[in-house]
Amino acid sequence: MKSKLFAVLPDDIHTPDGMEIDPEGNLILSCPNFAKEESSGCILKITSEGKISKWFDVPVHPETGKARNMGIAFDDSRGLYICDNQGWSEKKELLYKGRVLRVQTTEEGMTSYRVVAYGMEHPNGVRYKDGYIYVTQSYMHPVKRKDGLLTSGVYRFRADEKEVEIHNDLSDRNLLCTFVTHNPSCQYGADGIVFAPDGSLMVGNFGDGEIYRISFDENGRILENRAIYKNAKELQSIDGMCYDPSGNLYIADFSANALCRISKEGVIQRIASSPDTDGLRGELNQPGEPIFYNGKIVLSCFNLVTGPDKVNTSHTMPCTLAYVNVS
Repeated sequence: MKSKLFAVLPDDIHTPDGMEIDPEGNLILSCPNFAKEESSGCILKITSEGKISKWFDVPVHPETGKARNMGIAFDDSRGLYICDNQGWSEKKELLYKGRVLRVQTTEEGMTSYRVVAYGMEHPNGVRYKDGYIYVTQSYMHPVKRKDGLLTSGVYRFRADEKEVEIHNDLSDRNLLCTFVTHNPSCQYGADGIVFAPDGSLMVGNFGDGEIYRISFDENGRILENRAIYKNAKELQSIDGMCYDPSGNLYIADFSANALCRISKEGVIQRIASSPDTDGLRGELNQPGEPIFYNGKIVLSCFNLVTGPDKVNTSHTMPCTLAYVNVS
């Protein structure tokens, strides 16, 4: 399949990331704007006709004066949960300032907000289900292992919780489960997160390119946390994930500039990929998040991170969204 251009973003948007669909059917896009330190994060609204506007600026951290919003998820009352990943750059002065926010929204924008959790090292992806939110934390450096490998995890919060202090170690009462990243060349952990049609929770270990399935009993306790999908030839890294209505799972392969599909029968296949690019012709320019939207898989192109395992070699402007037709 060939990806195509979905949208060219405004000049003040430097890194698009998480996406959701609001009750009116608009595509909601989280933009942390990491590429310019003086910028702060915002949320965009894109209508089905393609009109792009800023929906609201994300409330800034009182110490840093910035917001760095990545994953987003709506609840049943127009509340938008936001992962404010302050420490994404790993600068010492920003570590452990990450937050999870709940912003109350209307069609016009934000009306109020509260802090669900604070003190997080690296909150990344978020999903809401049945009165709880589930948040991936890609780094948990305070958890020391003898082999030196990285621990990451998934946190679960009640939707009504507020001001929960996180210690980023095994003492956190909201820590649901942990993962270890074994790939020494890419020590980056739990990232993409999505609920499967059967109600199990799928979590991607970015560095290992491996997807775990977490199943629960009727009381929300974990029955099993098991790795079920891995194919290094077809799937190098795992960022955001989404399902289509037919039950196929789509994964943004951030490092490989690619989109992977896992069929409902479990077949893992890279269905689109791009070389290093500026994305202006619809290429995949470091895709970070996919979403099923009006018969398409739309992908945000993060277009910032470089390294020996990344196809991307530089940050280019303007930023874009791409899409692949799947229905």
